[in-house]
Amino acid sequence: MSRRVLNILLPALTGALVLAVWHAIHLALSEDLRFLLPTPGAILEAFRTNGDVLARAALNTTKGALLGFTSAVIISFFLALTLSLSSLVRVSLYPYLMILQMTPVIIFAPILVIWAGAGLPSVSIITFLICFFPLVVNTTQGLVSTDRNLVELFAMWRTSRVQQLLHLRVPAALPYFFTGLRIAATLAPIGALVGDYTAGSSAGDGGGLGFQAIIYSSQAKYPALFATAATTCILGFIFTSAVLALSWLALHHWHESYENTDK
Repeated sequence: MSRRVLNILLPALTGALVLAVWHAIHLALSEDLRFLLPTPGAILEAFRTNGDVLARAALNTTKGALLGFTSAVIISFFLALTLSLSSLVRVSLYPYLMILQMTPVIIFAPILVIWAGAGLPSVSIITFLICFFPLVVNTTQGLVSTDRNLVELFAMWRTSRVQQLLHLRVPAALPYFFTGLRIAATLAPIGALVGDYTAGSSAGDGGGLGFQAIIYSSQAKYPALFATAATTCILGFIFTSAVLALSWLALHHWHESYENTDK
């Protein structure tokens, strides 16, 4: 059996085993506790029944995740460029970035609701705060970790700082940038959900998946709650897959991390 067939077959068998164990645990529970773990069939039925609501909530969560994620990518990249140009700038700003990173984002939620209002603006800002730090830290690390021999070669040829930045440091930092991007892509849907929980609003059908989860939990609709969780997983998978595809397009022709995968 070929390796490619095994790569498809083994995950499928594992998934089937997980579903079988899941169903067995449901049956093993007493009847008054089975609601705690709905069967996969009940969750699929919840998808069918609540499909329109979940689709609308997923769209709202995607808007918040995309706005926060995109703004984090743009702002963190330019901030990382600034930090990489001067060690004095890094020493001045880096400690405060670390302090902000260690501050739980949920603390800012009530303040953001007052400043920006509940709903999409606050959800986007919370997503931005969660995605921003891995991006700026990884990108800055890549920009300042350029091979010293290449830096000296560029200096020998009397290139300007801008030329060195565009033609040497930025390309060398791309693997670091995409590492931060993958982390941020994983965190973006989580950030949007946290935003929904703490600063979401259902005004104008603007509630996201986190807000919808609160509603289903309060109504004891547990299969629908599991369906909401599954929708969130799908959203995270889409974000991460898009970044992985972008990373492959940007790096597979020249970076050593893709040498074995392309053969």
